[in-house]
Amino acid sequence: MKKNIAVILGDGIGPEVTQQSIKVLDAIAQQYKHEFTYTYALMGADAIDKTGSPLPDETLSTCLASDAILFGAIGHPKYDNDPAAKVRPEQGLLKLRKSLQLFANIRPITTYPALQHLSPLKAKNLEGVDFVIYRELTSGIYFGKKNLSDDKTTASDDCVYTASEIERIAHLAFKHAQKRRKKLTLVDKANVLETSRLWRKVVQEIAPQYSDVTVDYMFVDNASMQIIINPKQFDVILTENMFGDIISDEASVLSGSLGLAPSASVGSGVALFEPIHGSYPQAAGKDIANPIGSILSAAMMLDHFGLNEEARLVTDAVQWMLQHGFVTKDIDPINSYATTAIGDLVKDFIENKLPTEAYKDNIRLSKSTII
Repeated sequence: MKKNIAVILGDGIGPEVTQQSIKVLDAIAQQYKHEFTYTYALMGADAIDKTGSPLPDETLSTCLASDAILFGAIGHPKYDNDPAAKVRPEQGLLKLRKSLQLFANIRPITTYPALQHLSPLKAKNLEGVDFVIYRELTSGIYFGKKNLSDDKTTASDDCVYTASEIERIAHLAFKHAQKRRKKLTLVDKANVLETSRLWRKVVQEIAPQYSDVTVDYMFVDNASMQIIINPKQFDVILTENMFGDIISDEASVLSGSLGLAPSASVGSGVALFEPIHGSYPQAAGKDIANPIGSILSAAMMLDHFGLNEEARLVTDAVQWMLQHGFVTKDIDPINSYATTAIGDLVKDFIENKLPTEAYKDNIRLSKSTII
């Protein structure tokens, strides 16, 4: 199989973690005789510094001409700490989502037995936790009209949804639920918000088309609590843009680290794959960032291409690594391994170069091929 992949390294730790994903994809290509061609493009603070735009036209053209997009991270303190900034890195990602109509963000939430001690939850509450969040991505309050009064004392952000915008992501979520445990939970705030009442109405109208899927409805404040109290009750969560942004970050800590969480953004055309963590500029260039979220995002890309066996091999490599204690500083500050070493380790697993017992001292020194 031949695929053209647009690569947006982005800001902060984005380049470091994405380079490990490319390392892994190259190993997959070699083992399975695929051909992945990469075209690099700018977005975010890096793009602003070099072109003045958070999303240059050339980047958008590159993405539109690709089979998928692999993205690192976005954001920089000089913009984050300046509320008056007119041009911001995040504008690039929002524009890219809108331009490509990436209306559904898919975030799997998985827990790992070897890391349960790192979660704020008791181990017994983490057993069997496996759910997916479908977050609407191109509408709602993030894209609504924004107003600031002339005296700068009153501000507003409009939240607008249409029935068709709700329908298209709801159908995706229902179809995915049919492939899983056949349960869908709509998270909204229908007791207060008119947009949430529209979400509930549309989902209720669609539900009979998926009679094998059980549907329940949960207010977002309760859902936030239930994710902590009893996360195993969820299968597929469907929600609007801002609620999805918040609860998916909350749910990601169940695994033990934000750095482990991948995501896919899909729509009617080219799909985008990225870890859900931020740019973490404090760690940039130190070879300490966790690349697993990016590597698992690459595995989601392989699944998207229909390369299910290849994707499973990548996830098996990650499981093996975590089980044997090969983790970065965010998971174990004392016995930790470099970003590049983790990437090398996953690559070597794919290439079947690892013995049953790995010599950790070699790997800590970024010599993951066992000698």
